[in-house]
Amino acid sequence: MATPWPPSLRGNKLQDGQGVVVKIRYNPKLKSFSRQLRNNSTLSEALLWNQLKARKIKGYQFMRQKPIDEYIVDFYCSKLKLVIEIDGESHSEKADADLKRQKRLEATGLSVLRFFDRDVKKNIEGVVSVIGKWIEDNSLKGEYPPPTPFIKGE
Repeated sequence: MATPWPPSLRGNKLQDGQGVVVKIRYNPKLKSFSRQLRNNSTLSEALLWNQLKARKIKGYQFMRQKPIDEYIVDFYCSKLKLVIEIDGESHSEKADADLKRQKRLEATGLSVLRFFDRDVKKNIEGVVSVIGKWIEDNSLKGEYPPPTPFIKGE
């Protein structure tokens, strides 16, 4: 069962897999910091973002450096309720905090995929393949709506 959101958190209205509008709550103090993170991406974040942006993976739209709850996640797809995190070298020293964070996000109904920074840098095709496979496996269960087609302007 999801824990209740603190009243200090604001929310964005998003549709869940059944077309029901749900609120993804976040701490409004994180908005400016998330903007700074987007402007100062790591190499691995930039590499994965190039694969995720413009609905390149199975037609689903991802956001980067998205505030959710008291955290900023690296990438987020609202239709899939999927968080993607890239763990750099510093994450080896904060495994307990990462696990607590992941459990809290999962308690709200989100799924979390984690990748090592070195894997993104050295095997981006493999990382993209894992994400695509996760989407296929979970879409087959009928839990998530089909992606919205992306139509480029003329």
